[in-house]
Amino acid sequence: MLRRVASIDCHGQGVIIEQDLPELTPGQVQVEVVASLISPGTELGRVGQQRREKQKERPPRSFGYANAGIVERVGEGVEQFAVGDRVACMGGGYALHTDRACVPQNLCAAIPDGVSFEAAASVHLAATGLHAVRRTLPLFGENGMIMGMGLVGQFSAQFGQLSGCHIMAVDRSEMRLDCARACSVERTVQATIEDSVEAAREFSLQFGMDFGIIAFGGDASSAFEQLYASLKQTPDGHRMGRITIVGGAQISHGFAAGLGNVDVRSAARTGPGYHDNEYEHGRDYPAVFVEWPTQRNLDECLRSMASGALRVEPLFTHEFALDDIAGAIDVLVETPEQALGVVLKP
Repeated sequence: MLRRVASIDCHGQGVIIEQDLPELTPGQVQVEVVASLISPGTELGRVGQQRREKQKERPPRSFGYANAGIVERVGEGVEQFAVGDRVACMGGGYALHTDRACVPQNLCAAIPDGVSFEAAASVHLAATGLHAVRRTLPLFGENGMIMGMGLVGQFSAQFGQLSGCHIMAVDRSEMRLDCARACSVERTVQATIEDSVEAAREFSLQFGMDFGIIAFGGDASSAFEQLYASLKQTPDGHRMGRITIVGGAQISHGFAAGLGNVDVRSAARTGPGYHDNEYEHGRDYPAVFVEWPTQRNLDECLRSMASGALRVEPLFTHEFALDDIAGAIDVLVETPEQALGVVLKP
């Protein structure tokens, strides 16, 4: 059976290729995809450079890692899902932008009633934000600052507030801040207009920020410095608090006295299990040691969507047919100030 897969050619243009549907192996489900969501930061990060510079000719590369659809077949050993189930899927190389996908069962989660395929397709990015918040260890009533309001930053901000914290979102894009406000994020700061450090001081009622999350890639040294300067300060002049890095950021900053008593943490992907082939295909971890593996994080995100606590629809700005992948990529690469959540539909 052939399938259509969205790909990017060597010139940075979106194209559709046809390829054989992978063989359904033990521990996997075959899914008829209804919707997928583009993650512009990780999936399209090199496209601008490809368009500006002459590239060596090479075959198009398929991409995507977040989709949702209906189970068509189940592989040997799959007991969690049955034909006809609605599932949200994740995973690089598996949950592509395509019309059919074969995905390991532990990278899938059942979609609750009332949650759309479009919203469910965001579950990989939602779980990434949830894991970042878990790594930050928020306490009810604390003040937190999210730097970067891409999709992962948006979900991090919402999960921070759902944890009982006061959240301030910072970004250069007014459109992204509009999306954050539509999701009821408590305070937003347009970084090119407002001083985020002073805004943090006022927002925290002079206490200072307890934690912060950097949710974007590239050079983040300036954002780190602003976040550091916004944290609580002890009488001896040292800062204290927690900073979690969830985006692919590069940061240059001094440690020891140069950083005070600040905990810097990394949040990797969706939680334990992702990229463990045995876990992905059905093996589980002992819950007493690994309470929040990837699949449980997926389930919790979907549960929050079903209850209305986690809002997804305000983050969607565009919808394209899968065959118009060229247009979808153009919107995200050429007019990033106008696009955030871009959904593809086969």
